Amino acid sequence: MSDAHPPLRSYGRLKTRTIKPRQAALVENLLPSLRPPAGPFDPRALKPDAAEVWLEIGFGGGEHMAAQAQRRPDVLVIGAEPFQNGVASALRHIDEQALGNVRVHDGDARDLMARLPDACLDRAYILFPDPWPKTRHNKRRIIQAETVAELARLLKPGGRLRFASDWADYVDWTLERFLKSPAFRWTAGQAADWRIAPADHITTRYEEKRLGDCAPVFLDFMRT
Repeated sequence: MSDAHPPLRSYGRLKTRTIKPRQAALVENLLPSLRPPAGPFDPRALKPDAAEVWLEIGFGGGEHMAAQAQRRPDVLVIGAEPFQNGVASALRHIDEQALGNVRVHDGDARDLMARLPDACLDRAYILFPDPWPKTRHNKRRIIQAETVAELARLLKPGGRLRFASDWADYVDWTLERFLKSPAFRWTAGQAADWRIAPADHITTRYEEKRLGDCAPVFLDFMRT
């Protein structure tokens, strides 16, 4: 890359504890078969019979990603997560549920997104990302104007994006950036639309810990 485009950097810890032997075996033996191609690729080629293609940015331990894939075996679900322990956990869910419609990018989501073609996604999720609450760290948040523009490029007209957080400042930050984009429309019509989890939402153990400073907020946007 040129100096104008420095290598992407994933902030935070990429690994915290030793990965359990079974999960380590899945990283070695299963993960290579689930990784998307290294260069530019069309996700439809990974599962030609897929009715839709979904992307989860930062899937954590993979509970939500796996559950959504199990609910919708006709959908190709691609997940991106740089945290090694989370990837190992997700592989366990994929293996135990015998999911053939999931692909895993064990790295920065921005790198994956840059390799995807225009208007290739039907849905995207960004659920409870690292809030980086200190002002001096806000620039590390995954939601930036550049990310919004990239999601606008990748989502089809009518495609949907869901953001969720339990940090009030991050909710305001995200809403401000998406509302500035003419490519997205916030679908909420009343307070319950963001205060109550959507019917198709899957609550994870991380969400139940309530580590933020507010109740979970769900922002759904539509690509115009």
